[in-house]
Amino acid sequence: MLPAFTISKHYTAIAGHYLPRRGNHLPSLAFVNHIPNKRDFHRARPLYLNRILFDTSEIDDGNPTDNEEVTTGTNNNKATAPLATVTFSKDDYRTIHVAKILGLQNGDTLRAGSVRSPSSQEEEGNNNNHQRQLAGLTTDDATVTWLPEGKIKKAQPTKNGDPPGSLQISIPHPPKTSLWNDRNVTTITEDGTTTDLISDTPSVSLLLALPRPLQLSRILPMISQLGIDQLILTNAKKVPKDYFGSHIFRKPEVLRDLLVEGLAQSGDVTLPNVTVTKRLKVFMEDEFDEMFPLGEVARVIAHPQRRGVVGDDDDGKEGEVGGVKRMTDVEFPGDGPRRIVVAVGPEGGWEEPYELDMFTSKGFQQITLGTRVLRSDVAVVSLLALAHEVCATGDRSD
Repeated sequence: MLPAFTISKHYTAIAGHYLPRRGNHLPSLAFVNHIPNKRDFHRARPLYLNRILFDTSEIDDGNPTDNEEVTTGTNNNKATAPLATVTFSKDDYRTIHVAKILGLQNGDTLRAGSVRSPSSQEEEGNNNNHQRQLAGLTTDDATVTWLPEGKIKKAQPTKNGDPPGSLQISIPHPPKTSLWNDRNVTTITEDGTTTDLISDTPSVSLLLALPRPLQLSRILPMISQLGIDQLILTNAKKVPKDYFGSHIFRKPEVLRDLLVEGLAQSGDVTLPNVTVTKRLKVFMEDEFDEMFPLGEVARVIAHPQRRGVVGDDDDGKEGEVGGVKRMTDVEFPGDGPRRIVVAVGPEGGWEEPYELDMFTSKGFQQITLGTRVLRSDVAVVSLLALAHEVCATGDRSD
């Protein structure tokens, strides 16, 4: 119940809103969900940016590819040209964030990076070689330069925090900038041994039965924050077909923007590879094994454990519930780095027994988070966090 207290005989405050009284009766709470006012038209959706991200297509043309020197000042001082520059317009959300939230001045530095999708090699075929090299870069030392516009002459945010004009950020050369290829290359030494540098590719993938579109828009940034390699959005017996008609699927850029929002929060730059399928059984039979080889990837399906139901193994092992495993009990194939794919069903769970049997026949290990039936967003975040932990723990112990 929402708290209410009387402000005067004419108005009542409910959940922070002032509503007119009707005699001795409170107004209907149906109107509390949204009380329009003139400020609503000026509100922007908050974005939490821990790294300013950009696409390689946004890189300014004419950037140098080598460490060429440029002359600055009256004494012919030599300065190294930046690796690249990116210019955001005055009304770009990143420009507004740097001015209003970060309050950065000319010469200040910030964290920046270029977004890289799994299909970057194909996409970058149309880009120049310089842009192709910069996909997936990260730096903590990008330099801020304000470009005043109109009547504003000072190259700094205004007194009320508005940007003075466009924002240009300069990307420094390595080692202050880390290039994706440098972080994800296997090197062969003279004695024939190989050394794998730390890879940015996450060890966890997610197969998700499509939730309600509004809920999916909340889940997608969470997924990319935690980091996954593959994201499969699929149909299921308990998923209404009209969910696939959402604007998220009609406009792919909406889905991508939601994933990029999560990357900006986490500081990562690599988007997951997204697959959308309306036919779960056909996908499992034709494509799943190629994407997730049984001998390399642990397969896990999450399903709520019913209260009072005892599994087939009445002598359930320690850490298991009625013979159903917890995430820490999952068995991984092979001796290489741990990889895992987690299948999360609708809020009502996977269809019993048909869908559960289908996953079991494909080598999935059934796990549970307990007897509670969780909302999709809670289940996804919990399971991904646990999956990352068991993969990291196993790699450290090896």
